[in-house]
Amino acid sequence: MPHEIDPSFLALPLRALADAALARARALGSEHADFRFERVRSASWRLRDARPAGSSDTTDLGYAVRVVHGGAWGFASGVDLTMDAAAKVASQAVAMAKLTAKVIAAAGSDERVELADEPVHAERTWVSAYEIDPFEVPDEEKSGLLADWSARLLAADGVDHVDASLRTVHENKFYADTAGTVTTQQRVRLQSQFNAVSVDESTGEFDSMRTLAPPVGRGWEYLTGTGWDWDRELAEIPELLREKMRAPSVKAGVYDLVVDPSNLWLTIHESIGHATELDRALGYEAAYAGTSFATFDQLGTLRYGSEKMNVTGDRTAEHGLATIGYDDEGVAGQSWDLVRAGVLTGYQLDRRMARLTGFERSNGCAFADSPSRVPVQRMANVSLLPDPAGMSTEDLIGSVDNGIYVVGDRSWSIDMQRYNFQFTGQRAYRIKDGRLDGQVRDFAYQGITPQFWGSMEAVGGPQTYVLGGAFNCGKAQPGQIAAVSHGCPSALFRGVNILNTTQEAGR
Repeated sequence: MPHEIDPSFLALPLRALADAALARARALGSEHADFRFERVRSASWRLRDARPAGSSDTTDLGYAVRVVHGGAWGFASGVDLTMDAAAKVASQAVAMAKLTAKVIAAAGSDERVELADEPVHAERTWVSAYEIDPFEVPDEEKSGLLADWSARLLAADGVDHVDASLRTVHENKFYADTAGTVTTQQRVRLQSQFNAVSVDESTGEFDSMRTLAPPVGRGWEYLTGTGWDWDRELAEIPELLREKMRAPSVKAGVYDLVVDPSNLWLTIHESIGHATELDRALGYEAAYAGTSFATFDQLGTLRYGSEKMNVTGDRTAEHGLATIGYDDEGVAGQSWDLVRAGVLTGYQLDRRMARLTGFERSNGCAFADSPSRVPVQRMANVSLLPDPAGMSTEDLIGSVDNGIYVVGDRSWSIDMQRYNFQFTGQRAYRIKDGRLDGQVRDFAYQGITPQFWGSMEAVGGPQTYVLGGAFNCGKAQPGQIAAVSHGCPSALFRGVNILNTTQEAGR
């Protein structure tokens, strides 16, 4: 059964506050105004060796008014839930726009803020796909499950320590603007991880193995058997970790590389996701991730990768962390091409970036991580599509004579143009004559974005596709955090440079 919007959120004076704020913005001559009311509850639990190590439960509640006045942005936020206070916040936003317009004029610029058109979405409601709201589950049950699973890992030979964590978010959002769009939304998301550590007391060497279960736009059912086989993964980790501790150091060189979805999602995030944010490609944004080599003048011509490369931006994927009904500018969620047959064909847009560059419409990529923050252009669920007739992961491995198979994400590094990068993994296996030949340690793969994606010879079929992602994508100043998913199949890359990280560190 689909959920309904939480009645306690609907009981708040959402419409009255919006009406007061938007009326004041209109009266002061704003060309556009929008009102956003949010209630975001976030909770987390951490355990160390099956014992509590920390927890939190916080709620962020408030509202914001954003205006375009005199061709400039203005923004203000508040927490006082009275009509007079909402009108005052709107006045403050207009005053900020007037000041911004003066600064722009003094700098000699005549650039004006204009927004791409968007159909009016009147009285729309949207709720994400989940079964059990994690906040309806007793805290004792949550911490008890983490402790039980931690104890299961600790009981295994070769596991000396276990870190466990659980993060849950319940987000409600009400939006209204002067065009007539009114939307009310509810999203739930969850992330849990278990990290097993092994220490060799005779040598002092240690290593770890983390669960691969991705964060998801699901509820508590994710930890009780829906969407992931936790029992299987927890049972496998101790032996995988023991093998890793015994594994030889990788020999640096050029290898064919089979990348599991549990690793490839992060490479997609860093080398495609950030690179196709249009504000970065235009040079308007550089915080956290820099700008982009995929500049706007190359749209439709840049050879991003091989013809096997088809990448979409998607705000509609079921259980995606960046999935929404409507973004923070009242734009409906959509799916669109970013790369088609290896060629750059699109970007992630908000309404201003769309109008500035001649796109007819935004694709719904505006988001603010709290009611006190201004919406910025944020990442959609950026995903590499599988080949409908593609091979299994085992068959991809079988097509490699001398290679590496990498599973799970770990550390990463990429330059400020999203161009040169290197990634490690939870574990890596040698491939010899089409078969796995044991794990290797100290592994990283290195590439230049278009060359790496250009070396992609094959992508796996739908049976290999997994929706990975992260809770903590950072952007903007002051910094904001957003959750985002990246789906992908397994994929085969030819002739990739493999580093030995211990040698690279001079040890």
